[in-house]
Amino acid sequence: MRSPIHREGFFIGGSLFALGLISSTISRWLGRLFYLGAAFTMYFFRDPEREIPQGDSLILSPADGKVVGVDSVEHVPFIDGPAKRVSIFLSVFNVHINRAPIKGKIAYRHYTPGKFLPAFEPKASVDNEQNAIGIEGPEGYRVLVKQIAGLIARRILCWKNPGNTVESGERFGLIRFGSRTEIYLPLDARIEVRLGQRVYGGSSIIARRS
Repeated sequence: MRSPIHREGFFIGGSLFALGLISSTISRWLGRLFYLGAAFTMYFFRDPEREIPQGDSLILSPADGKVVGVDSVEHVPFIDGPAKRVSIFLSVFNVHINRAPIKGKIAYRHYTPGKFLPAFEPKASVDNEQNAIGIEGPEGYRVLVKQIAGLIARRILCWKNPGNTVESGERFGLIRFGSRTEIYLPLDARIEVRLGQRVYGGSSIIARRS
């Protein structure tokens, strides 16, 4: 049975709890601060199960959060041409597990070091540290997902490499503490979300294949 908390949370939360025990011998209030940090860490790294919509034409949200951008980009690596883009901002209160928007094979992965601007700013898409994976689905349909670090985030995790396969809604990574996730789609994709909408990784439908 899968734990409702990702293992990263147990490591960080456990460390903060241990510091709380030690600090309590010096100051009750300092100890409580560490206990609070441990509790929030466990909350942040929650990893709930999701009901995954089924259908070959469906493109699912790769992350929980708020849609902060729906636009087009002139050229996108892996897609090798123009693409539609949906940008999702993840606050520290969102689940930060990333999920595959379609089933297929990981055919591309590229890490780019960078800055740690606030993730809700459009410049974060270009300037911030990020990891991109490209998924090639049935009939060669290609989708690119970017994991982008934010002001607080300092670690991007991705558990999939080129050659691996994923199912729709499958977990492939996470970003620590506030971030941005973007999905790039072929121009014929029909976008199903709007600015300001709340979406949920693996269960919200971002778009449909034409």
